Amino acid sequence: MKNLFFTLLFFAFTINASAQLQSPDAFLGYRLGSRFTPHYKVVAYCEHVAQNSKMVQLQQYGETYEHRPLLAAFVGTEANIGQLEKIRDNNLQLARQSVTAGAGSTNTPAIIWLSYNVHGNEPTSTEAAMATLYALAEPSNSATKAWLQNTIVVIDPCENPDGRDRYVNWYNSVAGKNYNVQPISREHIEPWPRGRSNHYNFDLNRDWAWQTQVESLQRMALYNKWLPQVHVDFHEQGYNAPYYFAPAAEPFHDIITKWQREFQFFIGKNNAKYFDQNNWLYFTRERFDLFYPSYGDTYPMYNGSIGMTYEQGGISGGLGVITSENDTLTFVQRVQHHFVASLATIETSANYGKALLTHFKQYFDDAVAGKMGTYKTYIIKYKEADAQRILSLKELLNKNNIQYGTSSGIGKGLNYYSLKEENFSITKEDLVISAVQAKAALVESLFEPNPHLSDSATYDITAWAMPYAYGLTAFASNQVFNIITGEGKMVTKNASSNPYGYVFPLSGNGSIKAVAKMLKDGIRLRFAEKAFTAGNKKFANGSVIILKNGNRNLSNVLWEKVREIANANNLQLSEVNSGMVDEGADFGSSSVHSIKPPKVVLISGDNVNANAMGEVWSYFEEELNYPVSLVNAQDMGRLSWNNVDVLVLADGNYEFLKNKEMAEQLEAWVRSGGKIVALERAVKHLSKQSWSRLKPKESDEDQAKEKNVSLLSKYANSEKDAISQNTPGAIFKVWLDNTHPLMFGYPDFYYTLKMDDVLYQPLGAEDGWNTGIIKSEKQMAGFVGAKLAKNLNNGVLFAVQDLGRGNIIYLTDDVLFRRFWENGKQIFFNAVFLV
Repeated sequence: MKNLFFTLLFFAFTINASAQLQSPDAFLGYRLGSRFTPHYKVVAYCEHVAQNSKMVQLQQYGETYEHRPLLAAFVGTEANIGQLEKIRDNNLQLARQSVTAGAGSTNTPAIIWLSYNVHGNEPTSTEAAMATLYALAEPSNSATKAWLQNTIVVIDPCENPDGRDRYVNWYNSVAGKNYNVQPISREHIEPWPRGRSNHYNFDLNRDWAWQTQVESLQRMALYNKWLPQVHVDFHEQGYNAPYYFAPAAEPFHDIITKWQREFQFFIGKNNAKYFDQNNWLYFTRERFDLFYPSYGDTYPMYNGSIGMTYEQGGISGGLGVITSENDTLTFVQRVQHHFVASLATIETSANYGKALLTHFKQYFDDAVAGKMGTYKTYIIKYKEADAQRILSLKELLNKNNIQYGTSSGIGKGLNYYSLKEENFSITKEDLVISAVQAKAALVESLFEPNPHLSDSATYDITAWAMPYAYGLTAFASNQVFNIITGEGKMVTKNASSNPYGYVFPLSGNGSIKAVAKMLKDGIRLRFAEKAFTAGNKKFANGSVIILKNGNRNLSNVLWEKVREIANANNLQLSEVNSGMVDEGADFGSSSVHSIKPPKVVLISGDNVNANAMGEVWSYFEEELNYPVSLVNAQDMGRLSWNNVDVLVLADGNYEFLKNKEMAEQLEAWVRSGGKIVALERAVKHLSKQSWSRLKPKESDEDQAKEKNVSLLSKYANSEKDAISQNTPGAIFKVWLDNTHPLMFGYPDFYYTLKMDDVLYQPLGAEDGWNTGIIKSEKQMAGFVGAKLAKNLNNGVLFAVQDLGRGNIIYLTDDVLFRRFWENGKQIFFNAVFLV
């Protein structure tokens, strides 16, 4: 009978509702799972529970882009809720991250954090969150009261309210009076961009470490103040799939400890007990691995927790759907499964509370003792051209509470560029990150040059080392250095003056943001096509020049505005007192060009990759704060081309290019001076046009014909055969023509994240420039299948084609990947503003 407790509890909500504290069913006026609950009602219910239970404290930790509140409900005994801050600080002492002196006590509640509905169109878990909150807070529930004697449960009922409400509102608008279980009915076919992502079409479950989105940034600030012992991220998968819970599949990152692996089995066995009792299907140890560091299971793992993902079958299932086994899966059933898994996890964690805390303390004791990871120190070498990128890296470290500082001395370590052990010296300007600190595991996962991959069948990219992502010169060393830690905030203050002009290098995020802001504010800018020397200071090609000439309308406030923008972006300006330079072209030369503020259109809508389009959209709005017009692909025929300077085609399938009339309009617009910036698959679709001179490598097509033709291939080896022709995401070195404006601000190479085998033939000299080429010596990190690797060489990745008075810029790889691939951003910026 005990095994049926959770199931019976779920169905008894309306019966057991007390006068003050109402069950979700009683409060909402309908049975959980019979409707989709909009976020404002979820908020209202959480507030109701907090107002009517001394066992619950509700905290709003932020709000979404669309201004919906983000909540966390802390549940415990009345006594423990009364001393939450003391418990939190003690937990940080155990994690060696408290500002309060003390080693911390393990005679304290274990912290269990349950995160629900990070993907908006996986709505089941938010309903289960309300059920779980009530089950824990209901005073007559003896089982949950016992668990709460030694646990604090944190419930985040909805990680992605914007995406959830997008899905819920859509579903309610298209479903009939009675739900339709036929998969072909429209309530099971969600329109673009779907509700999975947040406002900017970002997948928040891949943003835990990077925190590019406001929801992630606010959530991680709270998470890192608590650092739970157990964390579960609740999801849904396709509705034909059984339930998934821990233990996870390989590959596991090597930094994951034996205890973290073992405890997943304890959790899984208890979950299985209740699922078996109810004859529910499930699977473990398949598909969902623990490698990429920015998931809701791996990020907690790398911060000392037992991080897990739970997946209920149900995406596109609506309120009910017929499965491939001709069974009907209802929303009520889906909610019940997540609810039972939630309580089973809390039960296991409560039973192992002391062990969880003991191992948690040991985890961080080992971290500060230098017992974790392959390397002990990561050294980022300072170069003036990299100053802005180093500052951006420091911002990421600050977000994740990773300590860093400065040091001195000589040492030996792996050079990320050469992949060889080399000697190096540390100067006072270098950034030094120790792996002998509380955040050692996270440091290792973010900086390790090429982490060991125990199984190549992984769920996500296989390489992401920060020196590659930020384009920095770095060493990974086994030596321990004495580091003087500090926040390392760079504060630039340009003093008031009245020069002939100002110059600054275009290199890094601060300079890019400054240019966008100045253009937006009407300041006329120029850039130098060639390097020059002025006032005994050398300036690289691409350097930005601001003169009074051309800015007469701002004469009274020009320099004040320029300095204000530069200071806000930590940008050091250099004064020049003449238009005649010491070496190179004078400022009136034809090789000094105006930077015009472009009118940019980004195509969105059906057949466009919503995540990729979101990367571009949020880059313009969140980083550049520069206007961009979003136009749906089906509205292209209504576009006034005279009002467009730049057309951005993010990754996608552009059906309008198959329309002869539309394609001819596009060609005519480019020939008259327009510019297309095409990324990923958009390059492929453009390359099929007669007026495009960029064509795929012939070997790509030849190899495609040879795939899977072996008559001796075994069915059992099909997965391995597929992997041999795949790369889930590996880092390659690309050789650049940095004399071309597309590559201004870069050395002669760039690290790209390659997720396919697409390369192109070089453009002829009469057609344009091959600005980025992969040669034979190219792979830096990550997994590439043996068959695919043979084809990834001697091809073009980035190119610029002249067409009449306009041009086409081909960016075959995603230079804005999840907006954490910092080093690619300037390529995109240059494409839009300089080329």
